[in-house]
Amino acid sequence: MFLPLRLLIKKKVMGDLFSGGHIIIIVLFMLLMFGGKKIPELMRGLGTGIREFKDAKDNVKREITDQMNSEPTDKNNNAPISTPTKQVSSDSSVKI
Repeated sequence: MFLPLRLLIKKKVMGDLFSGGHIIIIVLFMLLMFGGKKIPELMRGLGTGIREFKDAKDNVKREITDQMNSEPTDKNNNAPISTPTKQVSSDSSVKI
């Protein structure tokens, strides 16, 4: 009828998921699947992909901040100043 105290206490999921024994099993599995020569190549490719992703993220962030800083605003209502544009109508009755 009574549950032991250890069943009532919640365990940390991430602490149990990546314990020392689990990491050793994962490393052995990777060695069996890919071999010792292929693992450095896989890790190098993974590092290159992560680096390219971070560079792209930084470029997008930089472009956004540059656009926000370079956009002129009206001093009264902080709205962007729009430049007037010419509208050209296509009148089919004009003969050349």
